[in-house]
Amino acid sequence: MTTNRDYYEILGVSRTATQDEIKQAFRKLARQFHPDVNKEPDAEDKFKEINEAYSVVSDPDKRARYDRYGRAGLGDMGGNQDYNVHVEDIFEELFGFGMGAGRSGGSRRNAPRRGRDLQMSIGLTFEEAVFGVEKDIEFDRDETCSTCRGNGAEPGTNVKTCGTCGGRGEVRQVRQTFIVQMVETVPCQACQGRGQIIEKSCHTCAGRGQERKRVNKKVSIPAGVDNGMQIRLPGEGQPGANGGPNGNLFIAVDVKPHAFFKRKGEDIILDLNINIAQAVLGSEIHVPTADGKEDVLNIPSGTQPGTIFNMRGKGVPRIRVSGRGDMRVIVNVDIPKKLSAEQRELFDKLAKTLGTTPKPQEKGFLDWLNEALGG
Repeated sequence: MTTNRDYYEILGVSRTATQDEIKQAFRKLARQFHPDVNKEPDAEDKFKEINEAYSVVSDPDKRARYDRYGRAGLGDMGGNQDYNVHVEDIFEELFGFGMGAGRSGGSRRNAPRRGRDLQMSIGLTFEEAVFGVEKDIEFDRDETCSTCRGNGAEPGTNVKTCGTCGGRGEVRQVRQTFIVQMVETVPCQACQGRGQIIEKSCHTCAGRGQERKRVNKKVSIPAGVDNGMQIRLPGEGQPGANGGPNGNLFIAVDVKPHAFFKRKGEDIILDLNINIAQAVLGSEIHVPTADGKEDVLNIPSGTQPGTIFNMRGKGVPRIRVSGRGDMRVIVNVDIPKKLSAEQRELFDKLAKTLGTTPKPQEKGFLDWLNEALGG
């Protein structure tokens, strides 16, 4: 089939498209219009048109000639001559096998296969996430059946090689498409792909060769993990098939909120209230830390609400490297709502010395806070 439409237009790409973009567009259209998938009457013609366009613009030499001279520059190199060249590229995506599947035996169904991964979550306190902890976990997974030792047969009964597939677990079938006659491999129905015929299935696992068991493990949670992180335990997932390796177990971390500590990356944030006298006159105060101890923090006289003090090395331990983040203490001045007669008298005297004219600020508290915490 020869088309008169622009090849780039057919594929839906620009003339400056990369080879990866062209290939991606071709495969998308091929999956959409392949006659074995699309039963519309014009699907075959569209599929041929797509292949013709791709056979030209995917070839650097042909593409250069086409870009310069159009179809006339292709001569006997036109796309209609190698219409089938690129079809093999998409067969595996369309049908799950290549055009050569079966001719050389394909991939054996009973070849070793890796087991599936498992997932679970674990709850941690703020302190456990910051400093690490050992936790006992329980989860369910399949393990080799303790009764049949994995062969799926009731002890004392026979297991025979399947006569239909000869123990391969798969048989070959001929599939005819409009392009080519293909030989594909499919699971053997006689033995359900096992390659063996079980005379009597194991009463424990019903012939699966595996039974569900509850597994208890002690897992070490590293210091510095954060909410949403995952810990991988290699080989603790589902068992592999035919001697393949086990999958992995992924543990999602769920950190419970702390009463007053918050976290921003490797830093710990603490909002701390001080009274107005401490802010005005200055003071030494005792500050709680995530370590469970109190540290002394010097509040200088004239400290303003929203001032942030940095306590270096009191934050979260860094994962895989040494050192810790910092603790940021945000000071808030606690304004009393009720005053005794003596306190009111003192504040009245103070007010007369300070004046009453308000002073606008160029930046508000939230601006200062965002700058101090890095946005």
